Amino acid sequence: MPNTLTHKEPSKTLIIAAFAALYIIWGSTYLAIVLAIKNIPPFLMAGTRFFVAGLALYSWCRLQGQATPPFNSVTKISFSGILMLFFGTGAVVWVEQYISSGLTAIIVATLPLWFVIIDKHQWKFHFSNKWIITGLLIGFGGVLMLFVDKKTISFSGDKMKVISFFVMILGTISWAIGSLYSKYKKVEGSTGMKASIQMMAAGLVSILVGLIIGEHYRVIWSNISWGSVLALLYLIVMGSLIGYMAYIWLLSVRPPSLVGTYAYVNPVVAVFLGWLIVHEEITRQQVIALVIILSGVLLVNFSKR
Repeated sequence: MPNTLTHKEPSKTLIIAAFAALYIIWGSTYLAIVLAIKNIPPFLMAGTRFFVAGLALYSWCRLQGQATPPFNSVTKISFSGILMLFFGTGAVVWVEQYISSGLTAIIVATLPLWFVIIDKHQWKFHFSNKWIITGLLIGFGGVLMLFVDKKTISFSGDKMKVISFFVMILGTISWAIGSLYSKYKKVEGSTGMKASIQMMAAGLVSILVGLIIGEHYRVIWSNISWGSVLALLYLIVMGSLIGYMAYIWLLSVRPPSLVGTYAYVNPVVAVFLGWLIVHEEITRQQVIALVIILSGVLLVNFSKR
């Protein structure tokens, strides 16, 4: 990232475009995943997305003269990438076979709450603040609200929906753990180089898992639609490259608290696009749950600052 970006005020147009990338592109990836896995098995799709994006970013970093981190750092970076992208984002890909992209996004909206619970270094501050505790209770109250709607989660209904709900909760927790591991484990390497290694590591693990469970036997090349191919390309270029680079750049020119507002917007975008394009059902309870969860997240984040 050029140093000049931090010494002069960037244009408002560029800032708006970068925020649009975070708000709309990252919010739309939930729908893109639904379209991509229609004809491409989930782990092979996710593996291709991550590895190709990671390799492209790694190549760009090398062309910029950035050095590959030492082996010890590569292993730590890879571990955090597997936690965040394979277990975290990989959970999104897997569960969207059984639950809607909108519901998936609502569950992922709890991510900031898990950061508060898991970040042991900040426990003394977090759990001495009554507003943060209140925000946590409100946020998880929204999660419980999802169980009120039998169309969303029903223990006497489709078991895969119930399993997917808890897999997504565990995936969200894994993303938080991987992010905190990456934050507190000091490693060598530029931000772009770290991201590329994370994506390549997660991609290789995803592809390996896909091969182990026999996903390659399910691939019928003649049946793969252009819609799935274009959705995969969108995830690679827009979701994993442009969206991520916009995020990194915004962090260098705007406060993290402002950049982090994407967490409030993404689930709303995902729910709306799922309803508009693939006609996913949105129930009143899901909308109420989303509002409650985001209210809790807002209270937690404003209390922290």
